[in-house]
Amino acid sequence: MQPQALDRIFIALSDPNRRGMAERLSRGPATVKQLAEPAGMRLPSAVKHLKVLEDSGIVMSRKAGRARTYSLQPAALTVIADWVRDREAALNAAFDRLEALMHEIPEETP
Repeated sequence: MQPQALDRIFIALSDPNRRGMAERLSRGPATVKQLAEPAGMRLPSAVKHLKVLEDSGIVMSRKAGRARTYSLQPAALTVIADWVRDREAALNAAFDRLEALMHEIPEETP
């Protein structure tokens, strides 16, 4: 994954309204109106937030007639999980090296 794509995902999820929308979409597809109502948001504002989520790859929209329905794209969240797993592995390796070095230091005797 390119750093810019990961940046877009983190930026998209940095807003609590967008996180709420993504959370709602984790339970299934929803319309703009269904996503806007819980936050007390007007439809144009919700559409702007959804555009950010869609541009980052977190959600996908489908238009049927006049209604636009959004759904969560789990692959985008997998990218975040992979990034976190890589950071965790690097930190664990650093702590393992520190522990090994600490075992090499002789203990002081009183």
